[in-house]
Amino acid sequence: MKARDFISLGAKHVRNALSEELYLRTGRDVTRPAAIFAEVIERCNYKCRYCDYWRRPNYRDEMSIAEWQRALLSLKEFIGAYHVEFAGGEPYLKKGFIDLVRFCRDNDIHWGVTTNGGAYHNKKIVAQTVQANPFNINISIDSMDPKIHDYSRGVENSLTDIVQGIRNISDMRRSEGLEFPIIIKPVVHKLNFRRLPEMVEWIQEIGATALSFQPVEMGTSEVEDELWIGEDEMEDLIAVRDELLRLKGGGAPILNGEAVLNAWPNHFRREKAPPEVMPCRIGMRNYFIRSDGRLEVCWFFKPIGNVRTQTAREIWYGEEARTRRKETVACDKLCLFTCLSQRTLTDKLKMGLTLMAGNQSN
Repeated sequence: MKARDFISLGAKHVRNALSEELYLRTGRDVTRPAAIFAEVIERCNYKCRYCDYWRRPNYRDEMSIAEWQRALLSLKEFIGAYHVEFAGGEPYLKKGFIDLVRFCRDNDIHWGVTTNGGAYHNKKIVAQTVQANPFNINISIDSMDPKIHDYSRGVENSLTDIVQGIRNISDMRRSEGLEFPIIIKPVVHKLNFRRLPEMVEWIQEIGATALSFQPVEMGTSEVEDELWIGEDEMEDLIAVRDELLRLKGGGAPILNGEAVLNAWPNHFRREKAPPEVMPCRIGMRNYFIRSDGRLEVCWFFKPIGNVRTQTAREIWYGEEARTRRKETVACDKLCLFTCLSQRTLTDKLKMGLTLMAGNQSN
């Protein structure tokens, strides 16, 4: 992350934080989308044990690349330059995805991607990705132990391929003189949580920049039967959490905020959100575009519109959006999804500084 990007995004986050406080204190709504996510495809080539995407018998009708382009430009007309995080499914399975990220590059839209990393074993795709000037690349790795990672992700030898892909990306990034971060995103579960602190040094050795942890959510039978962290293991989980907090305090490249890390035991005990992470603000900041154009602020609530038929401004200030903001502010569900969990202005500042420091060390 370059200093000018950090300053520009910082100014936007300050503006958004002020508008959120205004809404909470007075009800006056001048909020704008601040966290932009784009699920370009539901299909995936991995078989993660905690995910149901790859098991679905049918998939929703996908927007074309031209429709995606119109939706992204509509948002830019509304809020100016921004950062969009592409996800799936597996984004690289979307026909025309490289064309879409090139479009972002050419239209002053910062873009990032969350991927299983399998595509980066192909050096042509690596070159096309880097030349499109990503703002960040997030790669899903659950463990530095191939047995744990390959089992939880459902693909044999996948860790070996992903690590080589990270090296490919890192080498190409260096040759192009770019500084975007490569962020590793482990899903925290019963099989891997005890070895998470070991990943701090390991991810830097393989060319990555930082870690962002995601506690597993209920959703499949495998989570309930073999991946959920129960009360009998809570003491070990707390010890691991405390070690990660210690490492983070010492400058380790861990992006999760302290409040979110501290809430891990609450999450696995299925408790409500603690007061320190309330009220929920996602209805005032999240802009989550589904593959068929539906727009959500949170997948636990109904959509607020559809980008295929409405402009970004029409959706954001429409009646459905205003209703959803009231509903989400009142919600006390504890969400530790990295795209939903609460981040304060201080958390965002620390994240930016961590990423800048990580880029300088790579």
